[in-house]
Amino acid sequence: MDYVAALRFLRDRAGYDRGFVANPFADEGIGLARTAWLCAVLGDPQQRYRSVHIAGTKGKGSTAALLTAMLRAAGYRVGLYTSPHLHTLRERVQIDGQPIAPETFGQLMAELAEVDARLQRAHPEWGAATAFELVTVLAFLAFARAGVDVGVIEVGLGGRLDATNVILPDVAAITRIGYDHMAILGSTLAAIAREKAGIIKPGRPVVSAPQEPEAAAVIEAVAREHGAPLWLGGRDWHVAGNWEQFTFRAPRWELSGLCSNLRGHHQVENAGVALATLPWLAERGVTVSEPAIRQGLATAQWPGRLEVLRERPLVVADGAHNRESAKRLAGAVRECFRWARLWLVLGVMRDKEIERIVAALAPLADAVFVVERFAPRAAAAERLVAAWQGAAPEKPAWTFQSVAAALAAALDQAGPDDLVLVTGSLAMAAGAREALGLAVSDPREHEVLLG
Repeated sequence: MDYVAALRFLRDRAGYDRGFVANPFADEGIGLARTAWLCAVLGDPQQRYRSVHIAGTKGKGSTAALLTAMLRAAGYRVGLYTSPHLHTLRERVQIDGQPIAPETFGQLMAELAEVDARLQRAHPEWGAATAFELVTVLAFLAFARAGVDVGVIEVGLGGRLDATNVILPDVAAITRIGYDHMAILGSTLAAIAREKAGIIKPGRPVVSAPQEPEAAAVIEAVAREHGAPLWLGGRDWHVAGNWEQFTFRAPRWELSGLCSNLRGHHQVENAGVALATLPWLAERGVTVSEPAIRQGLATAQWPGRLEVLRERPLVVADGAHNRESAKRLAGAVRECFRWARLWLVLGVMRDKEIERIVAALAPLADAVFVVERFAPRAAAAERLVAAWQGAAPEKPAWTFQSVAAALAAALDQAGPDDLVLVTGSLAMAAGAREALGLAVSDPREHEVLLG
């Protein structure tokens, strides 16, 4: 099976409006059975290396990137599994910072297709594996065959029923919990936290970011039920300072004068979560020296997250896509940048809290350039414009059919001291990067998956 054939195979298994993270609650009765069965037939590749499992509402990818950078600086071979991707599906499966090769992806998917056919014969009542389940198992298999020392595994959606939850991690990490995917995960912080805390395993340590009391109580209760040691941010470990210079403190351990290559105060918290996993990994034989810690934090890359794409005018892209991340983005922009006028290029998925996202960003901006056809699940322009008019009736709004067209229009308006902020989805950030020539998407993927 070549790469294009693999994409076609996955396309036919995709859900959630042709996305790759299917709603795990649609098959709640099956739970993790399909993924576990596929892994078992393949020899449980997810058990052949140390692993860290990361859940949360915001900061999962950044935390994973920071931890990966520190581990790589320490000389470890690291597999990184994240979602979604910016430019190519292969970004989701990285080994030592490089996306999996198309040929390898195709070969592994061919092997998985055969195992999936066996699954359907053995358990027809379960149905076929979803695209996300298949890519997850492919990542586990790729990491095992590449001989990685550590796999850093990001949850796709939720935690308890997510396909990644078949792993037995050496340490689990939960980033800040907020409101997202509420139609699926629940409408209260407690309900959402219970799904995220579903990655906690008996006896295995868990690290958490500081949480709202409602979420913290759930995490503490689940950790207690499982006999899992818990380090809770703000109680057991602490960070102070900004991304340019901060201090981390934990039991019997303190580091000062740290700096992160990822901008914003929220990235200090994400760095804290990543750092808090290290003592637990050390107990499993994965040690990271202080020089490697400093080097990893200072060089970590995570495109599309408060990323500066060009100067004069300043163009910044960020994948903020829910109310919590939009608030954090607004704060981070104020913290990290200065500008004469701010031009907002905005596109949001239709299942998001559009009014709350717009309300968080509108005070920053002098005008908005709305994009409505950047992805299959993109919200209609009318809804975005209505939300904007409700939040900032005195500020103009224009509508465009592509990120490139909206960005070009914003740059035409912008002076050298202005800031153009592209946000609302990682797909928006990807579109901006491609429009400015910083990345190229695979036309084969666009044709197969979106055409």
